[in-house]
Amino acid sequence: MYTPAEPKRRKFFKIATAGTVATAAGGLPMMFTPNAALAEEVLGSAAFATIVKVARDIFPHDRFEDELYANAVGVYAEQAKSNDGLRQTLMNGVDKVNAEAEARYGKAYVDVAAEVDRTRILADMAKAKDPFFGKLRGDLVVSLYNQPAVWAKLGYQGASAQYGGYINRGFADQTWMDEL
Repeated sequence: MYTPAEPKRRKFFKIATAGTVATAAGGLPMMFTPNAALAEEVLGSAAFATIVKVARDIFPHDRFEDELYANAVGVYAEQAKSNDGLRQTLMNGVDKVNAEAEARYGKAYVDVAAEVDRTRILADMAKAKDPFFGKLRGDLVVSLYNQPAVWAKLGYQGASAQYGGYINRGFADQTWMDEL
């Protein structure tokens, strides 16, 4: 019986992020106003919680609080409220990850404890070029990493042009990559 190798977290992250910057550039404004509460209301609590968990699994950072992922998903609040196609893509994706989790592990996606088990589901969606996975991956690369609270956790000091650029300010200051 063939058993696929367990996906390595960093390999999955690398696959998940490949090519998303170009996709994301046209999908979301560079600065956004997250509204996690409205997104939860529009999508429903269970769907919102599932999308937040998927967001964490696509872009895994152990030291990021769930609130940062909820904020990243919160950018869908107004969009999903006014765009039935987007709302349907998100809801279909939630149904799909839950159905797959139920079939494989006997529980909803958010209840699957092992990250490696959840990322197997997402890896299959990525291979199949699932619209839900593609939409989240493309949008989250902007909405997650464009939060000042995330910048602080990654050692990014923000724009530097007004200070003479990074060569003169902070180019060698980061330490988080040494921890990887």
